[in-house]
Amino acid sequence: MDVGQSSGSNSTDEVWAKLVPSDSSYASIEISSDNTIVCSQISSTSDKLEWCQIIRNSDRCSATIRNKRSNFILIDGAVLESEDVVGIKCGCEIVPASTKKEHLSFKFEVMPVQEHRFENKLKIFLDSEHTKCCICLNVWHDVVTVAPCLHNFCNGCFSEWLKRCQKKHSSVLCPQCRAVVQFVGRNHFLHGIEEDILQADASLRRSAEELAILDSYATIKSNLVITNGKGNRQKRARSLIHEERVEMELPCPQCGTQSGGFRCTENIAHLQCHACGGMMPSRSDISIPQHCCGCDRTYCGAYWHAQGVTRTDHHPICQLETFRPITNRCIRQMGTTLQEVIAEWITKLDNREIDRSRLHLKHPEMITAGTHVCSDCYNTLVSFLLYWFRISLPIHLLPPEASSRQDCWYGHACRTQHHSVDHARKRNHVCRPTRGSHT
Repeated sequence: MDVGQSSGSNSTDEVWAKLVPSDSSYASIEISSDNTIVCSQISSTSDKLEWCQIIRNSDRCSATIRNKRSNFILIDGAVLESEDVVGIKCGCEIVPASTKKEHLSFKFEVMPVQEHRFENKLKIFLDSEHTKCCICLNVWHDVVTVAPCLHNFCNGCFSEWLKRCQKKHSSVLCPQCRAVVQFVGRNHFLHGIEEDILQADASLRRSAEELAILDSYATIKSNLVITNGKGNRQKRARSLIHEERVEMELPCPQCGTQSGGFRCTENIAHLQCHACGGMMPSRSDISIPQHCCGCDRTYCGAYWHAQGVTRTDHHPICQLETFRPITNRCIRQMGTTLQEVIAEWITKLDNREIDRSRLHLKHPEMITAGTHVCSDCYNTLVSFLLYWFRISLPIHLLPPEASSRQDCWYGHACRTQHHSVDHARKRNHVCRPTRGSHT
């Protein structure tokens, strides 16, 4: 038997594996079906002899081989009897005879997965005219959607529109259809479409200066609930019972009373706190942060603390501990040794001495010691700083049980280490992930 050929069912145009002969003068056997019979031609005749069957596994990167000969074949030196099956993976050596001297040996190779095979074949054709903000008449930038009419605008454009409506103490109407707006939020799905359109037609892209100005107007970072004050238009006098009910239903403490020199107007937009679910007015006239810099989610702790407002039965309010400057929290909550470590590495973070590319927060370049972050983002940051502290330690300073640990193949990306103390002690996680690596 000299030359190998393949045949099979469910054939596709894509070659997903090959049998590469040890002798380069022979061509490789290409496998393009999920169930392939490999044949060899007998030298003295034109007949072909089936010698193996290769079936692709569901993981798409390995296979099962069945011996179709009456005699045995060799798989990585192991004997495979007639009609027996065994799993094979990329790199396995296959010999269609009892010894290498009798036949060529083949190396099983799995081809790299073509990512385009898994792309959604559904294509959506969208006219760019339908992706334009009716305020500036350009393609959306940082698109936001208003409800209930579901029209879309640039974040900066609608933020300015919202500000003008609030200054005039008028209801917030949709600039496109004039429906009363009750809610506005960023639309991350349409943001991806916006990018695709600009890549397809560069002429629609605005200059960097224009976009910078537009971004400076944008104030909508999370979902806004807009109260338009319809209840104040009624002509009949309210009873005391009705007044109490309205008082209880007011979105936030500043809707019913003045605090910190500010009182909500009838048309003020409100933010809903991600932690406690309570409401606070959306304000652009103050420097008090209302969003976490690490995740862009809304938190009310710092705002109400600055206003001197405390929690009531009708208005949930976060404690400041859920949203506070990083350095203050280190000094207050951490032990002396750990405090010094964190303080040292926060200083290095401020001085740009640390690579921030693996800091899994929304705006890693903006994080400083004075940045307000929520509890979750704070824990992410401290873990990031302790990781850099750990890898900077010389090996001779490590205890023997730490220096002798074997690397975890998931490395610093391992999730088991966070909920399994035994696994965290047993394996070293200050290493790069090697799971699935072919290097």
